[in-house]
Amino acid sequence: MDAQSQEQASPRPPEGDWLGTPYLTFKREGPIAVCTLDRPEARNAMTPAMYFGIRYAVGRVNQDPDLAGLLITGTGDVFAPGGDMGGGGADNWLTFGAALGMDATPFETLRTSIKPVVSAVNGLCQGGGLQIALCSDIAVVSDRATFRVPELYRGIADTYYSQMLARVIGPVRTRDLMFTGRTFGAQEALEWGMVARVVPHEELADAAREVLAQCCRTAPDARTVVKSSLDAYLGLFDRIGMSASLGKPEAVEGFRAFKERRSPEWVHPDLRIDGRL
Repeated sequence: MDAQSQEQASPRPPEGDWLGTPYLTFKREGPIAVCTLDRPEARNAMTPAMYFGIRYAVGRVNQDPDLAGLLITGTGDVFAPGGDMGGGGADNWLTFGAALGMDATPFETLRTSIKPVVSAVNGLCQGGGLQIALCSDIAVVSDRATFRVPELYRGIADTYYSQMLARVIGPVRTRDLMFTGRTFGAQEALEWGMVARVVPHEELADAAREVLAQCCRTAPDARTVVKSSLDAYLGLFDRIGMSASLGKPEAVEGFRAFKERRSPEWVHPDLRIDGRL
């Protein structure tokens, strides 16, 4: 086996920061760290290790005195579409139902990060990807970005979404997004208060870094008090109900229908569409 093959077969790269998966990169740019979702062959669909790797990235930044904040972004025209319901990925070490539980996902870790976290949303953003953006301190969004909350199409009673969205945009708009699963654009997300600002796509990287730099200049202890107050406002969610839903027949059928690119059986025959919902 040549050196290149050995490096590709290795469970970790020979040098540099490592987040436990080849699908995330962690790069230091002076006082900030940039975590990039990099799985273009699957449109950045997130494996359990990718979810956990983002949690680890937050912890890495919080513990490193040389780093002031974290930027999260994606590759190409995709930020993050949520979890890989197809079950692919070399590091898919959990069944996906288990991966959706809060023990692997990074949402609460993002909400409680001591140091600022900014999401630079460069494109398609839905499911768990939108949760990452919502749980970051600030989301700076490309004008090309699109959003979606498709969990109810998959049979998932996502009470994390229903709790957080209702606090952020109100119950009427939450029902709109969750019950229809429709796609909406960056400007609507901005007008509804889901993201902080929208910028031209070609300006996203610089704008997000400048926003993060501004956050990092604020007083850490005072900022933590404010963040704790805001986190308390967002409140808790029905962890028990959500976890129970992941093992029920609807979720099993939702996952199967997604993989088979069809409407789930619970959809009335006259309302089924070609392809996945």
